[in-house]
Amino acid sequence: MKLPLPLGLRDLSDELSERLQGVTTELNEYGYDAFGADPASLQGLLLPAALLYRHWLRVETQGIEHVPQGRVLLIANHAGNNFAYDGAMLAMSMLLEAQPPRLVRGMVEYYLPTIPYFSVLLHRAGSVVGTPHNCTQLLEHDEAVMVFPEGARGFVKPYSKRYQLQRFGLGFVRLALETGTPIVPIGIVGSEEQSPGLADVKWLGRLINSPAFPITLTFPWLGPLGFLPLPVKFRIRFGAPLHFEGDAHDDDATIEKHVEIVKGRIRALVDEGLSERRGWFR
Repeated sequence: MKLPLPLGLRDLSDELSERLQGVTTELNEYGYDAFGADPASLQGLLLPAALLYRHWLRVETQGIEHVPQGRVLLIANHAGNNFAYDGAMLAMSMLLEAQPPRLVRGMVEYYLPTIPYFSVLLHRAGSVVGTPHNCTQLLEHDEAVMVFPEGARGFVKPYSKRYQLQRFGLGFVRLALETGTPIVPIGIVGSEEQSPGLADVKWLGRLINSPAFPITLTFPWLGPLGFLPLPVKFRIRFGAPLHFEGDAHDDDATIEKHVEIVKGRIRALVDEGLSERRGWFR
């Protein structure tokens, strides 16, 4: 039996249910895909994310029609400090706005699946540990894979470095070449302001087996509430897909040329998003 919900929330829940039913991920007879994703169980789990998307962060998307069907790498800039709301909102945009809806697969840090209960949630939502093998398997199943090539370098940084793209890893281009996968560059604006970083106390991170321990305007001062993002406005801009040719095993200098093209497209999309806004919250 469904719990009673206020009218607006019930409408959003119904929309989410309809979109999840339209997801094209191939499932087995038990309702799971080959990686443990279970779209049918996600409605209640994703409803808070949908609320954030529509009403708290008020996400605007542009160019989502550029995302091709079939296998695709979604490559974006990264920020957040204490929680990857940029990844969550990108995934929600593909579920709520794309035609047909897509269940985006995230590449997560090695330590995240070690967190009790959270590991199950990650797998049910379609995320996997970010290894080249896992990513290749997802792409060979024609999934949409989300990658943030800056990694922790982009995610945890002080506000003074906002929207300064950090060094990109090379692996995503090698995967694109190996699997013949198009790359869609994405610029996200708002994630730098959701929880502006003050410092990264790495020794505290080591105590909890985390690669970082960011101090922000709200965390740890507000306790668990410090993980809630400020109600800034998010803008997500999708660029035209990029197709690269070459050998996945080329030397780093050759691969770096492709990476710089992607990085340049993302920088341009971020700049366009920044030029549109009139402050953090508008």
